[in-house]
Amino acid sequence: MIYRESGQFITSYQADHRIFKLYQQRWAFYALLGFAFVIVPFIGNDYWFSAILIPFLVLSLAGLGLNLLTGYAGQISLGSAAFMAVGAFAAYNFQVRIEGSPLLVGFVFGGVAAAIVGVIFGLPSLRIKGFYLLVSTLAAQFFVTWVLTQFGWFSNYNASGVISAPSLLILGHDFSSPAGRYLLTLGVVTVLAFFARNIVRSELGRHWMAVRDMDTAAAVIGIPILKTKLLAFAISSFLLGIAGALWAFTYLGTVEPHGFDLSRSFQILFIIIIGGMGSILGNFLGAAFIVLLPILLSNLSANFLAGVVDPGQLENLQKIIFGALIIFFLIKEPNGLARLWQLFRERARIWPLRF
Repeated sequence: MIYRESGQFITSYQADHRIFKLYQQRWAFYALLGFAFVIVPFIGNDYWFSAILIPFLVLSLAGLGLNLLTGYAGQISLGSAAFMAVGAFAAYNFQVRIEGSPLLVGFVFGGVAAAIVGVIFGLPSLRIKGFYLLVSTLAAQFFVTWVLTQFGWFSNYNASGVISAPSLLILGHDFSSPAGRYLLTLGVVTVLAFFARNIVRSELGRHWMAVRDMDTAAAVIGIPILKTKLLAFAISSFLLGIAGALWAFTYLGTVEPHGFDLSRSFQILFIIIIGGMGSILGNFLGAAFIVLLPILLSNLSANFLAGVVDPGQLENLQKIIFGALIIFFLIKEPNGLARLWQLFRERARIWPLRF
């Protein structure tokens, strides 16, 4: 058996609270981190860093932020891109207004600004839920874009409303190269993923899940509904704000308010649906699906459909195939890719007796 659990006993309270209780899980995770931090920067090229790895990491973080709110706390939102925009523009203004300010502090400031805006738009969740809350968060999407477009102060009075990334300097090290931007993004996402993982395993995470399953019963047993819901919006928006700052600084290098439009919010929602709601791993699996599938479809269409389909219709054909695959996948496995991974892991525990 390649996933043997026999002989591994939990003998302390600290061991019971480990994120990875089996040594196979721990060593596999350490090996993955070592490969990502040490090997990938040397074997990757500019295309992999700029077109695949960095957007994958940023979208994973954005999906993680939304998953805390929707998957764990049960609060539906379509304003994810708006909170990303707040984080990006707040981090930019922090760098512009305070000369010599640390870049990572700017990211934190952008996350805090997004958290404040998220709490404001999360206040209606105290009285409404479901479809009506969805409409309320949708209002944030249009309101934030309008504010950032109408008031030039947010873009430092740039005539086009575009903001550009500052120098990516941390402790004297320049991270402006593709590999450097990848390492910076990977480091931030890794820290925040651990942060989110510990939150969902804490008392607050259990409160979120209780409110998600039945808020009336949660209130009866003494869970503070007001505090729990607003904390969900605050922490979710904090992660989305940092994701927006990374999207603007380490991925695009320059962005305008309309770069965080409604389609970006739907993209993040698809990530948590495909990956699996209520799962930390599902955000990374869903982001990989969203980033890699269009590239795969583009290569297949260029190699096998060239000359058969009008080049102007290839993009529309890719969207049709992409949408059909999402619908098919949701019908076959509504719990997402994380559930498929869980089933594989359970079968691996008893292999080769059964698989």
